[in-house]
Amino acid sequence: MPFALYLLGLAVFAQGTSEFMLSGLLPDIAAELGVSIPLAGTLTSAFAVGMIVGAPATALLARRWSRRSALTVLLGTFLLAHVIGALTPHFGILLATRVIGALANAGFLAVALVAASAMVAPESRGRATAVLLGGTTLACVVGVPAGALLGQLWGWRSAFWAVALLCVPALLAIARSVPTAGGDTPRPLAAWSEARVLRSPRLLVTLLVCALANGAMFCGFTYLAPVVTDVTGLAPAAIPVLLALFGAGSFAGVVLAGRLSDTRPGPVVAVCGTGAAAGWSLFALTAGSAPATVVLVLALGALSFAVGSTLITRALRTAGGEAPTLAGAFAVAALNVGAALGPWLGGTVLAAGYGYRAPLWTSAFLTALALLTALATPEPAARRCAPAPDRV
Repeated sequence: MPFALYLLGLAVFAQGTSEFMLSGLLPDIAAELGVSIPLAGTLTSAFAVGMIVGAPATALLARRWSRRSALTVLLGTFLLAHVIGALTPHFGILLATRVIGALANAGFLAVALVAASAMVAPESRGRATAVLLGGTTLACVVGVPAGALLGQLWGWRSAFWAVALLCVPALLAIARSVPTAGGDTPRPLAAWSEARVLRSPRLLVTLLVCALANGAMFCGFTYLAPVVTDVTGLAPAAIPVLLALFGAGSFAGVVLAGRLSDTRPGPVVAVCGTGAAAGWSLFALTAGSAPATVVLVLALGALSFAVGSTLITRALRTAGGEAPTLAGAFAVAALNVGAALGPWLGGTVLAAGYGYRAPLWTSAFLTALALLTALATPEPAARRCAPAPDRV
C-alpha cells in the first residue's frame, strides 16, 4: 500500500475520534457552557446531519480541485473548526464548529475514498478502503477512550486540542505526498454526468444496504452501556473495556474485509451478514451472561465492520469509473443515515417499554433486512473494475 494511503488513514483516525468522543464529554461541556445535557447532545446530532448533507455537497465543490488540494483544504477546515471549538466560550459557536467540522469531514472522506482507489490497482481497492476505515476503528479503540481520559484530566477542551494536533502531521504530509491526480480544470457537465450514473438501481440498492447495515450496528452499539449495567449486571467500570473490545473487533473486521472483499465480496457480505444477524439475536437472548456478552461484543464489532467495509468497496466498484466522486460521497452519506436511523429506532423501542434487549433485536432485524437486500442484488460486472479516471 502507498505510504500516502496511511497518511489519509491518520487523518480519518483524527476525524473518527472527533465524531465519537463527545459521548464521554457531554456532561463537562454542558456544565461549563451552562446548557442542559440534552441540549449539549445536539452537538452529536449536528455532526451527523453535517455528515449526511456534507458528503455529496462538499465533494461536488471539491470536484473542481485536484485531489491533493481538496484533501488539504478540507482537512485544514476541519482542523480550524476544532481550534475554534476549543477556544469558544459560547455554545452556539461550538455547535456551528461541529457542523462545519462534519461538512469538512464528510467531504474529506468522500474524496479520500476515491483517491485511495486511484492509488492502487483495481484488485487492491478493498484493501485500500480497509486502510481508511481502519482509522475509524482505531479511533473507537484508542482515540475515544483517550479523549475521555483527556477530558477527565484537563477538561473537555483538551480533547478538541488533541484532535487538532493529530491533524497537523497528516495535513503537512498530505500536502506533500498525495498525488495531484484530479482535474484542476472544471468541466461543467461532469457533475451532471455522474449524477445520471447514480440513478443506477444497483448502486441505489447498495447505498440502501449500507444505511441498513450501519443502522443495525449503531442501534446496538448506542445502547450497549445500559445493556451491560442493567441486563448483564456488570459494573459501570466495565463499559469502557467493552467499548474498546468492540473497537478491537471492528479493527479485525476491517482487516478481514480488506483481504477478502476484492476477490470474494459476495461471500464476505453473506457470511458476515448472516453471522451478525445471528449474533445480535444471540446477544438479545444471552445478554444476562457476562461471558456471552464479552464474546459477542468482540464478534459483533468484527462482523459489522467487515460487512460495512465491503459494502463501501462494492458501491465504488458498482459506479466504476463513471461516478467515483459522488459514489464515495453518497456511500458516506448512507452510512451516516444509518448512524442516525439506528439509535432513533433503538430509542423508539425503548420508549415503548420493551426493555434494553429490544435494541439488540432491532439490530438483528435491520441486519437481516440488509442481508436479504444485498443478496438480492448481484455483484457488479468485472468490467466495472477498470481504473477510475484521474479526476476528483
